[in-house]
Amino acid sequence: MSEESSKKNTSRLIKLQKRLRREVGSAIADYNMIEDGDKIMCCLSGGKDSYAMLDILMNLQQRAPIQFEIIAVNLDQKQPGFPEHVLPAYLDKLNVPYHILEKDTYSIVKDKIPEGKTTCSLCSRLRRGTLYSFAQRIGATKIALGHHRDDIIETLFLNMFFGGKMKAMPAKLLSDDGANVVIRPMAYCREKDLEEYANLKEFPIIPCNLCGSQTNLKRVAVKDMLNQWDRQYPGRIETIFTAMQNTAPSQGVDREQFDFVSLKRDPDAPQRADIAAEANLPAFDFLDIVDNGHINVDTVKRIDIVQTYKA
Repeated sequence: MSEESSKKNTSRLIKLQKRLRREVGSAIADYNMIEDGDKIMCCLSGGKDSYAMLDILMNLQQRAPIQFEIIAVNLDQKQPGFPEHVLPAYLDKLNVPYHILEKDTYSIVKDKIPEGKTTCSLCSRLRRGTLYSFAQRIGATKIALGHHRDDIIETLFLNMFFGGKMKAMPAKLLSDDGANVVIRPMAYCREKDLEEYANLKEFPIIPCNLCGSQTNLKRVAVKDMLNQWDRQYPGRIETIFTAMQNTAPSQGVDREQFDFVSLKRDPDAPQRADIAAEANLPAFDFLDIVDNGHINVDTVKRIDIVQTYKA
């Protein structure tokens, strides 16, 4: 690599790190993800996202006005060919406390899931159960996962298209048993930024041979759709994520989220002025009171009158 190219990469890395650090810091603040005295179990898979999460959290740890502990944890699922030496060697250099858990979930998944079917659902449930239990064992107060904004949006569309639910990944989650709090510090980060960051930092990426080669994943189809939208309509992904932060239950049709059944008009509510009064026009100029008490508005005449009065 030439000296000029090296300088460009260094400059780009600094700018990208600042942006990602700012986005992670904003997500942590917005959802109160990390508090003083927290013990954060940072789940490390060996993929670009979890490497970036650990890197940024360690960076923020040095600058944060509060004190919190980070413990890296990797679950070795005994996938064939998994390079067991890579993560320990990397984490030793960082001088960060870590644990490598060994549990053969790979064999369970291959035994239970027929050939050709996607394995992600069962694999993630087994992995989650192991990590939840270990977090309690080491006294972790939060479990940090490396999901980013694209993951959250993809999950929304997956649930909409294939699950019939308006549901995504929350930035902060309390487990069903109330024993663990899961946080996603990179909820505001774009995947393309994390990919570039991983390349510039030269993280020792470990591919997932269990599910990464599955070409029939529904998530892959949704990802392709969103990437096409992003190319065709720049800014659409940002708008979708903003919409997820601005939900209006009363404007939907979910009876669990809003009480439509008991919704009734308020007989004591002040009566709104009719359109003639609002336009300061004589009502008889364009209103016709019919015998049954209903009011018919001559739209064309009304427009003409309004334009005449406003002229």
